[in-house]
Amino acid sequence: MESFLGGKVVAVTGAGRGIGRAVALACAAEGAKVVVNDYGVSVQGDQPTSEVATAVAKEIEAAGGEAAAVADDVSTMAGGQRIVDTALARFGRLDGVVCVAGILRERMLFNMTEEEWDPVVATHLKGTFTVFRAASAVMRRQRSGTLIGFTSGNHQGSVAQANYAAAKGGVISLVRSAALGLHKYGVTANCVAPVARTRMSAQVPVELKEIGEPEDVAPLVVYLLSERARQEHITGQVYTVAGPKIAVWAQPRELRAAYADGPWTPQRIADLLPGTVGTDPMPMLGQLQSMASAAAAGERPNA
Repeated sequence: MESFLGGKVVAVTGAGRGIGRAVALACAAEGAKVVVNDYGVSVQGDQPTSEVATAVAKEIEAAGGEAAAVADDVSTMAGGQRIVDTALARFGRLDGVVCVAGILRERMLFNMTEEEWDPVVATHLKGTFTVFRAASAVMRRQRSGTLIGFTSGNHQGSVAQANYAAAKGGVISLVRSAALGLHKYGVTANCVAPVARTRMSAQVPVELKEIGEPEDVAPLVVYLLSERARQEHITGQVYTVAGPKIAVWAQPRELRAAYADGPWTPQRIADLLPGTVGTDPMPMLGQLQSMASAAAAGERPNA
C-alpha cells in the first residue's frame, strides 16, 4: 500500500511529547521527512530543554526515517522562521506544518494577571501565526502546501481558562483566514480539536465522557496533510477527534434576523429581540449547571 506522505516534508511544533510526538511519529511512518520542534517547557511554560525534540528525532531515525530537531520558541518570529528554514536547509522543501505547541496557566478571569495571559496567547495563537507566516511564503511559491492549527472545544468558552479559550478561538479564525487567503495558491488550512489524554488534559477537573489517546489524533492529521485530502478540497474546516469519534464543527453563520421600520431604539430592541431574534443556547452553560448539580450531590461531574 502506498504511503500517505511519501516524499513530503512536514514540520510539527510541540512534537516532543503527547499529541505532537504522536503526529510526528505517524507522519514519519507514512513516509514524510519531519522537522521536530519543541521548546521543551513544562505545562506552565517554564524550564525549557531541547532534549525532548532531539529524542523524538532520534526515535524517527532509529525507525529508518529522516528527521531534524529544532528547539526554538514558536512565540517568536525568529523561532517560527527557523523551523521553516531548517526544513528547507535539510530537506529542500516544506509541504505541511502542524502547530500543536501549547501551555496552560489557569486562573479565573477576575484574578488573571498579564503574566498569565500573555504567554498562553503567545504560545498558542502567535505561535501558530509565526509558523504559518513563514511556511505560507514558501507554500505560495510552491503553489502547494497544508497548514494545520490545533484548537480545542474550549474555544466555546472556559470557566478558568479565558486565556486558553481566547487563543484557541483565535487559531480557528486564523486558520479560516489562511484558507481563504491562500486558496488561489493551492494551499489548504484546517484545524484539529483533539480530546486526548495528555499533560494538559490531566488538568481538566471533570470526567470526560469522550476521550482518546494521542495516537488516535495522528491519523486525522496525516490524512489532512495528504494529497487525498487536497483532492477532496478540504480546507477551512475544524474537526474534533476523540477516540473513535471524528466530528466537524459548523461554520459561523447568522441564525435569525429582524429589521426595524425606522431607526433602532432600546425600546424597539426590547420589544423585538427576545421573541424574534432570540438567543442561541450556550451548550457549555448547560454543562456547567449539570456539573454543579452533580457536585452538590457528591458525584464527580462529567463533561
